[in-house]
Amino acid sequence: MFQQTFKNIDDVLWKEAGCSSELDYTEQSSWMLFLKYLDDLERERAMKAELEGKDYDFIIQGQYQWSQWAAPKNAKGEFDHDTALTGDDLIDFVDRELFPYLQGFKQRAASPDTIEYKIGEIFGEIKNKFRSGYSLRDALELMDALKFRSQDQKHELSALYEEKIKNMGNAGRNGGEYYTPRPLIRAMIQVVGPKIGERIYDGAVGSAGFLCEAHDYLRHPQDGRKLTTSQLETLQTKTFYGKEKKSLAYVIAIMNMILHGIDAPNIIHTNTLAENISDIQEKDRFDVILANPPFGGKERKEVQQNFPIKTGETAFLFLQHFIKSLRAGGRAAVVIKNTFLSNSDNASRALRQELLESCNLHTVLDCPGGTFLGAGVKTVVLFFEKGAPTRKIWYYQLDPGRKMGKTNSLNDNDLKEFVALQASLADSDKSWSVDVQEIDQVSFDLSVKNPNKAEEVALRDPLEILGEIAALDAESAEILSGIREMV
Repeated sequence: MFQQTFKNIDDVLWKEAGCSSELDYTEQSSWMLFLKYLDDLERERAMKAELEGKDYDFIIQGQYQWSQWAAPKNAKGEFDHDTALTGDDLIDFVDRELFPYLQGFKQRAASPDTIEYKIGEIFGEIKNKFRSGYSLRDALELMDALKFRSQDQKHELSALYEEKIKNMGNAGRNGGEYYTPRPLIRAMIQVVGPKIGERIYDGAVGSAGFLCEAHDYLRHPQDGRKLTTSQLETLQTKTFYGKEKKSLAYVIAIMNMILHGIDAPNIIHTNTLAENISDIQEKDRFDVILANPPFGGKERKEVQQNFPIKTGETAFLFLQHFIKSLRAGGRAAVVIKNTFLSNSDNASRALRQELLESCNLHTVLDCPGGTFLGAGVKTVVLFFEKGAPTRKIWYYQLDPGRKMGKTNSLNDNDLKEFVALQASLADSDKSWSVDVQEIDQVSFDLSVKNPNKAEEVALRDPLEILGEIAALDAESAEILSGIREMV
């Protein structure tokens, strides 16, 4: 039911002049889905309160409730076409009355930790892109048919929403920043092993994939035990934290977490890198950090001043932020492009030295090309623990045995061996250990060089070669730009 409804809504959006990509489809679906889901949630709570003989104070009231403007019903409980707004009247109501009312929650909310504040934030950032009130009416009727009462329905909906986010990742330019392959995230979480009571953070939250998967991992323990009321409360309010700069990603992150069961997500709409890391105090630190910061981006000089190691590369600034934001004994798993391991520029060398000296970089997972669809660069995952210097690094070279792509994406089975071997840091054909004393103490080169694998002589795929050339060109341009800035 959900899958066909989403497809039908996309078909409606496809005809809208203001919507031209999967990014637009997901954005417009999100605000309608949010309001419908919230209405169902409120009515469920109102019924529960009535059974208990209590009053329930609706968050969204009067004419702004979904059942009043989006899907009015007659006495028989059927859709009331006679009273339902449509055409220009509907667009006028949404743009001039509904959205301003919802935006006002930010000012009226008691604190930023409330669902009211999140409502205000979301509708302060998102815009209605429907221009035809008749198309919007069609979309609203389709959305109203969805029901989110049972846990199975909510699970199915969250899974389908994840699929929409994945499609955004395949949509081309800038789409990939919203989607990290879920099998990779799950493997990272299994290795880091977060526990209830620990604070988990992603400072480049994107669509909140890491936080949602971490929630599912903690919410459904592998030993089958049920969580206590106190543990569930901790999971709801004191476990997951994130920051996101971009408006659409922020909205999707909030929606995604709500669909995964977090009523008022602790996601802040801000530029993480605008914070001077010297201002980070112990109270600001986290037990677990899981992230895939954007790479290839450029930050202005005033932003670079917030970091001891100056660089324009966004991902390298994020890595400094994560190291500083981790408490002593805290664990992290961070995706970064593999050129970080061997870049010869001063910033890369200094950052590798900082990582090795302030943290135990115990594991490096080398991901195959094509892991991130459309990214065009190879990546690695750095697993480290704060507080003790690195003594030995365990490398694992992931090789699924097939060319990665849209129809051959990463799956959980591909990472089973990595997770199993990592538990004991065992050597194999794909894994090996390097003592930190063997690493050049000038360059701190951490390149992936598998001693158990013979050099390949087979012809390489031309597209892979072109991708590497493009990545090297971009790296060269960055180095030249840095040189020009110093001249």
